[in-house]
Amino acid sequence: MVLFQRPSPEFFFYKNMKHPIHIQSGFLAMMPAFMIACSPQPKEPEYPNVIYIFPDQMRNHAMGFWNESGFQDAINFTADPVHTPNLNRFAKESAVLTSAMSNFPVSSPHRGMLLTGMFSENSGVPLNCNSNRPISNLREDATCISDVFSQAGYNCAYLGKLHVDYPTPNDPANPGQYVENQTPVWDAYTPPTRRHGFDYWYSYGTFDVHKNPHYWDTQGIRHDIHEWSPNHEADKAISYLRNEGNVRDPKKPFFMMISFNPPHSPYRSTDDCMEEDYNLYKDIPIDQLLIRPNADKTMEKAESTPYYFASVTGVDRAFGRIMEELKRLNLDKNTLVVFTSDHGETMCSQGVQDPKNSPYAESMNVPFLIRYPEKITPKIDKELILSTPDIMPTILGLCGLENNIPTSVEGRNYAGRFMDKDYSTPLREGALYIRNVDGTKDENGKVQSYFPVARGIKTHQYTLAITIDKKNKQIKNVLLFDDLNDPYQLNNLPWEEHKELVQSLCKKMVPLLKEADDPWYKERILSELIPY
Repeated sequence: MVLFQRPSPEFFFYKNMKHPIHIQSGFLAMMPAFMIACSPQPKEPEYPNVIYIFPDQMRNHAMGFWNESGFQDAINFTADPVHTPNLNRFAKESAVLTSAMSNFPVSSPHRGMLLTGMFSENSGVPLNCNSNRPISNLREDATCISDVFSQAGYNCAYLGKLHVDYPTPNDPANPGQYVENQTPVWDAYTPPTRRHGFDYWYSYGTFDVHKNPHYWDTQGIRHDIHEWSPNHEADKAISYLRNEGNVRDPKKPFFMMISFNPPHSPYRSTDDCMEEDYNLYKDIPIDQLLIRPNADKTMEKAESTPYYFASVTGVDRAFGRIMEELKRLNLDKNTLVVFTSDHGETMCSQGVQDPKNSPYAESMNVPFLIRYPEKITPKIDKELILSTPDIMPTILGLCGLENNIPTSVEGRNYAGRFMDKDYSTPLREGALYIRNVDGTKDENGKVQSYFPVARGIKTHQYTLAITIDKKNKQIKNVLLFDDLNDPYQLNNLPWEEHKELVQSLCKKMVPLLKEADDPWYKERILSELIPY
């Protein structure tokens, strides 16, 4: 006899019977104990481990495999001449997206969207976080991806840069003081009440001294480390995988996020990267490193290129060490691994100084590689334009937690697509581009609101970005590129001469603005152009 339990009333089946015998709930209590004990019990689902690695400011173009056979045909640009042997190998085992987009390519807003699955209007993080911007602070009441995993029985670990907290005077070692003296304060300590289900903590807000990083641990103790931060963070990740110090329950699955700061600036000398990596690039002329036709090699920043590429190579090595340990511990088969970034780096393209915060491809297009052995078939997906809020529900879906996705989530679950099981989740016609700036300030200079200065859309063929004037909310500037025929965005098409194209793109932007609950949609900004 095999007992098949369901919520009352229950059923059981004799081996060869075609129809179940209906049993009232009370009958089970009368059954001999041995019959129930010997009956197979429902098996607990086996959830995969998850490792999510996202270095800061790493461009999609800075991965060597894009120049290799099988990948080269999927893109219309030439990859940077970088050494990324571990990512090259990992890409062959993964689903690789050509069009993963950071909708708001700035550190804090991206991270707010990543953690909550909500666009920046609702995540609580509409601007980069510092002590002058109390309005930009990850919502305490938001259900983050780590909250969901924790509630599902996972151990949750966060290592590295966080940068979603409004800094307050809460230094654990110096009560009533900020954790740094500069004004405004950028770095921040995250107390346990704001860790959203992460039970293992080794993190900081934001601090850009790569060979002298610091971290606060689970107990709030600060650790000052004299080592290049990705090397140290890889050590900590490996220690976590080995469960040194019994920092996790080995019977539980784990969810670990690792945010390397490099290749984020600074990248001016070997104080910012490993010398062994710099040696790979130091003797190569700049024009052989900045090979893109849109790169202005006369910019002072051009001299930073070998240091940036050295940082990328160092990140690749740290990533490779974690992957090797995962395999050595026989955890790789049941671990979902994602490699991506929060935004890119323009690196002299278009002659702009700002490495991010723009609709240019080098800023907005980020790496996205995802491996889950025997579940995700290695492939290149050129069709999916992934938006940042899609990441949370997709990962939860891939882990069998699709029913746990919070109703607050505004992103889409593409797990079925990655697993080649269900392609019913509709694809967007493009990714929404978002840029906000400081709005009104109080008498102390604290930002009380933000201004939605630019919105746009990135489709497979076009990039459109419209900037408005803060005073009257009228068009100040328009960028319009045919990315298919102009992959380096050298020719900004005069938008007034391409009104039909602009109108078509604006029409496609409307559902994206609505989905994001965006101020442009709510206020009907530029309604004479955008058909709300």
